Amino acid sequence: MAEDTPPPTPEQLVEQLTTLLDVEQIDTDLYRGPRQPGGVGRVFGGQVIGQALQAAQRSVEDGKHAHSLHAYFMRPGDENHPIIYRVVRDFEGRSFATRRVIAMQKGQPILNMAASFQLPAEGLHHQDPMPDVPDPDALRSERKLREEIRDQVPEKYRRFFLRSRPVEIRPVAPRNWFRPDPTEPVQHSWFRVVAPLPDDPALHRAMLAYASDMTLLGTCMLPHGVSWMTGNVQTASLDHAIWFHEPMRFDEWLLYTTDSPWSGHSRGFNRGRIFTRDGRLIASVAQEGLIRVRD
Repeated sequence: MAEDTPPPTPEQLVEQLTTLLDVEQIDTDLYRGPRQPGGVGRVFGGQVIGQALQAAQRSVEDGKHAHSLHAYFMRPGDENHPIIYRVVRDFEGRSFATRRVIAMQKGQPILNMAASFQLPAEGLHHQDPMPDVPDPDALRSERKLREEIRDQVPEKYRRFFLRSRPVEIRPVAPRNWFRPDPTEPVQHSWFRVVAPLPDDPALHRAMLAYASDMTLLGTCMLPHGVSWMTGNVQTASLDHAIWFHEPMRFDEWLLYTTDSPWSGHSRGFNRGRIFTRDGRLIASVAQEGLIRVRD
Protein backbone atom coordinates (compact mmCIF):
# COMPACT_ATOMS: atom_id res chain seq x y z
CA MET A 1 0.00 0.00 0.00
CA ALA A 2 1.38 3.42 -0.93
CA GLU A 3 2.17 5.82 1.92
CA ASP A 4 -0.55 8.28 0.82
CA THR A 5 -3.26 5.63 0.38
CA PRO A 6 -5.78 5.72 3.24
CA PRO A 7 -5.95 2.46 5.19
CA PRO A 8 -9.06 0.30 4.72
CA THR A 9 -11.91 0.83 7.16
CA PRO A 10 -12.77 -1.89 9.70
CA GLU A 11 -15.83 -2.78 7.66
CA GLN A 12 -13.72 -3.15 4.52
CA LEU A 13 -11.21 -5.36 6.34
CA VAL A 14 -13.96 -7.69 7.58
CA GLU A 15 -15.60 -7.74 4.15
CA GLN A 16 -12.24 -8.76 2.65
CA LEU A 17 -11.90 -11.59 5.18
CA THR A 18 -15.48 -12.72 4.55
CA THR A 19 -14.76 -12.80 0.82
CA LEU A 20 -11.48 -14.66 1.41
CA LEU A 21 -13.36 -17.43 3.25
CA ASP A 22 -16.23 -17.55 0.74
CA VAL A 23 -15.11 -20.60 -1.24
CA GLU A 24 -16.64 -20.96 -4.70
CA GLN A 25 -18.31 -24.25 -5.66
CA ILE A 26 -16.99 -25.30 -9.09
CA ASP A 27 -18.43 -28.84 -9.12
CA THR A 28 -20.00 -31.32 -6.72
CA ASP A 29 -17.84 -31.33 -3.55
CA LEU A 30 -15.17 -29.29 -5.35
CA TYR A 31 -14.43 -25.71 -4.28
CA ARG A 32 -11.99 -22.93 -5.11
CA GLY A 33 -10.62 -20.64 -2.39
CA PRO A 34 -9.75 -17.08 -3.44
CA ARG A 35 -6.32 -15.54 -3.02
CA GLN A 36 -5.53 -13.01 -0.32
CA PRO A 37 -5.53 -9.58 -2.04
CA GLY A 38 -1.97 -8.30 -2.05
CA GLY A 39 -0.66 -11.52 -0.53
CA VAL A 40 3.01 -12.28 -1.08
CA GLY A 41 4.95 -15.50 -0.52
CA ARG A 42 3.55 -18.25 1.69
CA VAL A 43 -0.19 -18.55 2.38
CA PHE A 44 -1.18 -18.02 6.03
CA GLY A 45 -2.07 -21.41 7.50
CA GLY A 46 -5.24 -20.10 9.13
CA GLN A 47 -6.54 -19.12 5.69
CA VAL A 48 -6.21 -22.70 4.41
CA ILE A 49 -7.89 -24.10 7.53
CA GLY A 50 -10.74 -21.57 7.35
CA GLN A 51 -11.37 -22.18 3.66
CA ALA A 52 -11.18 -25.97 4.10
CA LEU A 53 -13.70 -25.78 6.94
CA GLN A 54 -16.06 -23.68 4.81
CA ALA A 55 -15.84 -26.25 2.01
CA ALA A 56 -16.64 -29.05 4.47
CA GLN A 57 -19.50 -27.10 6.07
CA ARG A 58 -21.14 -26.50 2.70
CA SER A 59 -21.36 -30.25 2.10
CA VAL A 60 -23.46 -30.79 5.25
CA GLU A 61 -27.10 -29.84 4.81
CA ASP A 62 -29.16 -31.42 7.59
CA GLY A 63 -28.51 -29.15 10.59
CA LYS A 64 -25.28 -30.75 11.80
CA HIS A 65 -22.61 -28.32 13.04
CA ALA A 66 -18.82 -28.71 12.96
CA HIS A 67 -17.53 -29.76 16.37
CA SER A 68 -13.92 -30.66 15.51
CA LEU A 69 -11.30 -30.61 12.79
CA HIS A 70 -7.82 -32.09 12.47
CA ALA A 71 -5.47 -30.84 9.75
CA TYR A 72 -1.96 -31.64 8.54
CA PHE A 73 0.08 -29.14 6.55
CA MET A 74 2.22 -30.86 3.92
CA ARG A 75 3.48 -28.07 1.69
CA PRO A 76 3.47 -24.28 1.98
CA GLY A 77 0.69 -22.62 0.00
CA ASP A 78 1.66 -20.11 -2.70
CA GLU A 79 -0.07 -16.70 -2.68
CA ASN A 80 0.23 -16.55 -6.47
CA HIS A 81 -2.39 -19.28 -7.00
CA PRO A 82 -5.92 -20.06 -5.76
CA ILE A 83 -6.44 -23.22 -3.70
CA ILE A 84 -8.70 -26.08 -4.79
CA TYR A 85 -10.58 -28.02 -2.09
CA ARG A 86 -11.98 -31.50 -2.71
CA VAL A 87 -14.49 -32.76 -0.11
CA VAL A 88 -14.93 -36.49 0.50
CA ARG A 89 -18.11 -37.57 2.33
CA ASP A 90 -16.68 -40.37 4.47
CA PHE A 91 -19.65 -40.86 6.81
CA GLU A 92 -23.27 -39.69 7.08
CA GLY A 93 -25.07 -40.85 10.23
CA ARG A 94 -28.18 -39.73 12.06
CA SER A 95 -26.24 -37.75 14.70
CA PHE A 96 -22.77 -37.37 13.23
CA ALA A 97 -21.16 -36.85 9.83
CA THR A 98 -17.50 -36.88 8.80
CA ARG A 99 -15.85 -35.04 5.96
CA ARG A 100 -12.33 -35.23 4.56
CA VAL A 101 -10.92 -32.23 2.69
CA ILE A 102 -7.85 -32.18 0.44
CA ALA A 103 -6.46 -28.73 -0.35
CA MET A 104 -4.42 -28.60 -3.55
CA GLN A 105 -2.29 -26.19 -5.56
CA LYS A 106 -0.68 -26.95 -8.92
CA GLY A 107 -1.79 -30.59 -8.68
CA GLN A 108 -0.21 -31.27 -5.28
CA PRO A 109 -1.87 -31.51 -1.86
CA ILE A 110 -0.86 -28.81 0.61
CA LEU A 111 -3.23 -29.79 3.44
CA ASN A 112 -5.36 -32.75 4.49
CA MET A 113 -8.18 -32.11 6.94
CA ALA A 114 -10.82 -34.27 8.61
CA ALA A 115 -13.86 -32.59 10.16
CA SER A 116 -16.70 -34.02 12.22
CA PHE A 117 -20.24 -32.65 12.47
CA GLN A 118 -23.01 -33.30 15.02
CA LEU A 119 -26.67 -32.49 15.40
CA PRO A 120 -27.14 -30.22 18.44
CA ALA A 121 -27.76 -32.25 21.60
CA GLU A 122 -27.81 -31.77 25.38
CA GLY A 123 -25.59 -33.67 27.82
CA LEU A 124 -23.38 -33.57 30.91
CA HIS A 125 -21.38 -30.37 31.21
CA HIS A 126 -18.23 -29.08 32.91
CA GLN A 127 -15.38 -26.80 31.86
CA ASP A 128 -12.11 -25.23 33.00
CA PRO A 129 -12.44 -21.78 34.56
CA MET A 130 -11.26 -18.78 32.55
CA PRO A 131 -7.92 -17.33 33.70
CA ASP A 132 -8.08 -14.11 35.69
CA VAL A 133 -6.71 -11.52 33.25
CA PRO A 134 -7.35 -7.82 32.57
CA ASP A 135 -10.42 -6.89 30.54
CA PRO A 136 -9.74 -6.03 26.87
CA ASP A 137 -10.87 -2.43 27.46
CA ALA A 138 -7.85 -2.02 29.78
CA LEU A 139 -5.34 -3.18 27.14
CA ARG A 140 -3.73 -1.67 24.05
CA SER A 141 -4.15 -3.30 20.66
CA GLU A 142 -1.25 -5.05 18.98
CA ARG A 143 -1.71 -2.60 16.10
CA LYS A 144 -0.87 0.34 18.37
CA LEU A 145 2.05 -1.54 19.92
CA ARG A 146 3.48 -2.18 16.46
CA GLU A 147 3.09 1.45 15.43
CA GLU A 148 5.11 2.54 18.46
CA ILE A 149 8.17 0.63 17.24
CA ARG A 150 7.79 1.17 13.49
CA ASP A 151 11.22 2.82 13.25
CA GLN A 152 12.87 -0.32 14.66
CA VAL A 153 11.36 -2.61 12.03
CA PRO A 154 13.66 -3.49 9.12
CA GLU A 155 12.41 -2.04 5.84
CA LYS A 156 11.83 -5.47 4.27
CA TYR A 157 9.41 -6.41 7.09
CA ARG A 158 7.76 -3.04 7.70
CA ARG A 159 4.84 -3.25 5.25
CA PHE A 160 3.77 -6.69 6.51
CA PHE A 161 4.42 -5.80 10.16
CA LEU A 162 2.30 -2.64 10.07
CA ARG A 163 -0.49 -3.56 7.65
CA SER A 164 -4.10 -3.26 8.78
CA ARG A 165 -5.64 -6.58 9.79
CA PRO A 166 -9.25 -7.79 10.08
CA VAL A 167 -8.58 -9.40 13.48
CA GLU A 168 -7.71 -7.14 16.40
CA ILE A 169 -5.47 -8.67 19.08
CA ARG A 170 -4.94 -7.19 22.55
CA PRO A 171 -2.15 -9.06 24.35
CA VAL A 172 -2.21 -9.18 28.15
CA ALA A 173 1.62 -9.16 28.31
CA PRO A 174 3.06 -7.58 25.12
CA ARG A 175 6.23 -9.24 23.85
CA ASN A 176 9.42 -7.72 22.54
CA TRP A 177 9.62 -8.88 18.92
CA PHE A 178 13.29 -8.02 18.44
CA ARG A 179 14.92 -8.76 21.83
CA PRO A 180 12.63 -11.25 23.55
CA ASP A 181 13.64 -12.38 27.02
CA PRO A 182 13.01 -16.04 27.88
CA THR A 183 9.68 -16.33 29.70
CA GLU A 184 7.19 -18.96 30.80
CA PRO A 185 5.49 -20.58 27.75
CA VAL A 186 2.06 -19.07 28.44
CA GLN A 187 0.24 -16.27 26.60
CA HIS A 188 -3.14 -14.57 26.99
CA SER A 189 -4.64 -12.40 24.26
CA TRP A 190 -8.09 -11.03 23.56
CA PHE A 191 -9.14 -11.07 19.90
CA ARG A 192 -12.12 -10.40 17.63
CA VAL A 193 -12.83 -9.17 14.11
CA VAL A 194 -12.83 -5.39 13.82
CA ALA A 195 -16.41 -4.93 12.55
CA PRO A 196 -19.79 -6.69 13.00
CA LEU A 197 -20.50 -9.98 11.22
CA PRO A 198 -23.79 -11.36 9.90
CA ASP A 199 -25.68 -13.97 11.93
CA ASP A 200 -24.06 -16.95 10.20
CA PRO A 201 -22.68 -19.49 12.72
CA ALA A 202 -20.69 -21.30 10.00
CA LEU A 203 -18.91 -18.05 9.09
CA HIS A 204 -18.11 -17.33 12.76
CA ARG A 205 -16.60 -20.83 13.11
CA ALA A 206 -14.54 -20.39 9.93
CA MET A 207 -13.24 -17.02 11.10
CA LEU A 208 -12.34 -18.44 14.51
CA ALA A 209 -10.50 -21.28 12.75
CA TYR A 210 -8.66 -18.67 10.66
CA ALA A 211 -7.60 -16.67 13.71
CA SER A 212 -6.72 -19.70 15.86
CA ASP A 213 -3.41 -19.92 13.96
CA MET A 214 -2.43 -16.49 15.35
CA THR A 215 -0.15 -16.23 18.44
CA LEU A 216 -0.26 -20.01 18.97
CA LEU A 217 3.05 -21.17 17.46
CA GLY A 218 4.93 -18.32 19.12
CA THR A 219 4.08 -19.75 22.55
CA CYS A 220 6.62 -22.58 22.27
CA MET A 221 9.37 -20.06 21.45
CA LEU A 222 8.86 -17.96 24.60
CA PRO A 223 11.20 -19.99 26.88
CA HIS A 224 14.00 -19.74 24.30
CA GLY A 225 14.07 -15.98 23.67
CA VAL A 226 13.48 -16.17 19.92
CA SER A 227 10.76 -14.98 17.54
CA TRP A 228 10.23 -14.81 13.80
CA MET A 229 11.58 -11.23 13.92
CA THR A 230 14.95 -12.19 15.43
CA GLY A 231 16.01 -13.57 12.05
CA ASN A 232 17.52 -16.82 13.30
CA VAL A 233 14.51 -19.12 13.48
CA GLN A 234 12.46 -20.91 10.80
CA THR A 235 8.86 -21.62 11.76
CA ALA A 236 5.92 -23.39 10.12
CA SER A 237 2.72 -25.06 11.30
CA LEU A 238 2.85 -28.85 10.93
CA ASP A 239 -0.64 -29.75 12.11
CA HIS A 240 -3.63 -28.02 13.70
CA ALA A 241 -6.70 -29.26 15.55
CA ILE A 242 -9.76 -27.42 16.84
CA TRP A 243 -12.69 -28.56 18.96
CA PHE A 244 -15.73 -26.26 18.85
CA HIS A 245 -17.49 -26.64 22.20
CA GLU A 246 -20.13 -23.90 22.30
CA PRO A 247 -21.78 -21.35 19.99
CA MET A 248 -20.04 -17.97 19.91
CA ARG A 249 -19.68 -14.76 17.94
CA PHE A 250 -16.30 -13.73 16.64
CA ASP A 251 -17.29 -10.07 16.45
CA GLU A 252 -17.31 -10.10 20.27
CA TRP A 253 -14.19 -10.29 22.45
CA LEU A 254 -12.78 -13.78 23.02
CA LEU A 255 -9.82 -14.67 25.25
CA TYR A 256 -7.19 -16.92 23.63
CA THR A 257 -5.03 -18.47 26.34
CA THR A 258 -2.17 -20.65 25.11
CA ASP A 259 0.58 -22.74 26.65
CA SER A 260 3.37 -25.01 25.44
CA PRO A 261 4.17 -28.06 27.59
CA TRP A 262 7.02 -29.34 25.35
CA SER A 263 9.45 -28.55 22.55
CA GLY A 264 12.28 -30.60 21.07
CA HIS A 265 13.66 -32.13 17.87
CA SER A 266 12.98 -28.83 16.00
CA ARG A 267 9.27 -29.06 16.92
CA GLY A 268 7.13 -27.24 19.46
CA PHE A 269 3.76 -28.35 20.83
CA ASN A 270 1.15 -25.72 21.70
CA ARG A 271 -2.33 -25.79 23.26
CA GLY A 272 -5.02 -23.15 23.29
CA ARG A 273 -8.31 -22.50 25.07
CA ILE A 274 -10.77 -19.86 23.88
CA PHE A 275 -13.25 -18.22 26.26
CA THR A 276 -16.06 -15.71 25.84
CA ARG A 277 -15.91 -12.53 27.89
CA ASP A 278 -18.38 -14.01 30.39
CA GLY A 279 -16.19 -17.09 30.94
CA ARG A 280 -17.66 -19.80 28.68
CA LEU A 281 -15.06 -22.16 27.18
CA ILE A 282 -16.11 -22.22 23.52
CA ALA A 283 -13.17 -23.93 21.78
CA SER A 284 -9.90 -25.79 22.35
CA VAL A 285 -6.92 -25.85 19.99
CA ALA A 286 -3.74 -27.91 19.62
CA GLN A 287 -0.87 -27.46 17.22
CA GLU A 288 2.64 -28.74 16.60
CA GLY A 289 4.99 -26.54 14.63
CA LEU A 290 8.48 -26.45 13.21
CA ILE A 291 10.91 -24.26 15.21
CA ARG A 292 14.30 -24.71 13.56
CA VAL A 293 17.01 -22.39 14.89
CA ARG A 294 19.67 -21.41 12.37
CA ASP A 295 23.32 -21.01 13.33
